[in-house]
Amino acid sequence: MAAISFKCPNCGGDLRFDPATQKYKCAYCFSDFSQEELERANPQAAAGGSENVAPKAGDGAAEKTAGEQADEKGAQVYSCPSCGAEIVADATTAATFCYYCHNPVVLQGRLSGEYEPDLIIPFAVDKKEAVDSFLSYVKSKKFVPRDFFCKEQIEKISGVYFPFWMYSCQVQGTWQGTGNKVRTYITGDTECAETKVYDVERQTQMEFDRLTRNALNRENRQLVEAVQPFRLEETKAFSMGYLSGFLAEKRDIEKSQFQDEIRREVRRHSEQMLRSSLSEYTGLQTGDEDIAVHGETWKYLLLPVWVLTYKGRDGKLYYYAMNGQTRKVAGLLPIASRRVAALFCSVFAAVFALFLAGGYFL
Repeated sequence: MAAISFKCPNCGGDLRFDPATQKYKCAYCFSDFSQEELERANPQAAAGGSENVAPKAGDGAAEKTAGEQADEKGAQVYSCPSCGAEIVADATTAATFCYYCHNPVVLQGRLSGEYEPDLIIPFAVDKKEAVDSFLSYVKSKKFVPRDFFCKEQIEKISGVYFPFWMYSCQVQGTWQGTGNKVRTYITGDTECAETKVYDVERQTQMEFDRLTRNALNRENRQLVEAVQPFRLEETKAFSMGYLSGFLAEKRDIEKSQFQDEIRREVRRHSEQMLRSSLSEYTGLQTGDEDIAVHGETWKYLLLPVWVLTYKGRDGKLYYYAMNGQTRKVAGLLPIASRRVAALFCSVFAAVFALFLAGGYFL
């Protein structure tokens, strides 16, 4: 495994993915490059994170330092390919920044082999737009503490790729039984009821496409849940280059943990859809029902979210999140209790003064 950064072929500066242009931009000479140009200049990007690609001298790759933990579940130490400083990452971090030179680095081995994503939705919202949206959102709330959107806090806003499993399948369903149709009518002074019984059979074929499950078993998984859905039809083949300039999490939940649950969900929806075609009957009696799921496929993908977290004085974690593709916003905001109390006191004082002036208390 290695920590890697993607280098500009013109000046050797670090390249970052630019959501505005959907290209890779150099922060030094301001050149930009397409996906194909990035992969030609940085073979490790074309490799999609494979550990079988040997780092070349000067390509920005560096091996783990000797202090790296052997336990994949604990913190690990990498060497920054730009300045040599140590980068400490936990078990699920796949892309981060060097705390000293601030250059983006991708922890290559974290997304290789069985952990290499199949698909990704690249960021379509850049940091400036994310910050502007955050300020508009927070300033519309009257009782948010001022330090929640101070300059130092805003600078902490981060673009993070979150891991998801995506499931698709086909369903064949059959239903056999009897259905009743009841008709009531009046003849003279007599109310009559006519019941007809039918043998009923239904067959259906359905496709369930792009059902998703969060693959991160950490507290910050709620950040991406709050800003769903994503336009999953816009996914692209995964490339390591998309991670440059952003943070990324590696999955720590396997698809086997979702299989039974998602199959039950598919069967339940299939049964509901099958029975909805029988609404013309007053009553139904099931003779035989069969729902068969087949053609299952699983894809591992990364989804983009801008996030900003804040620990309140009450010790509770508050957050702001923005969908990096659709721009949907969600947040759990703190409340400045002193500002609420001040407003209450001012309103109470004004009302009290009016009552006093009107002789209410005399």
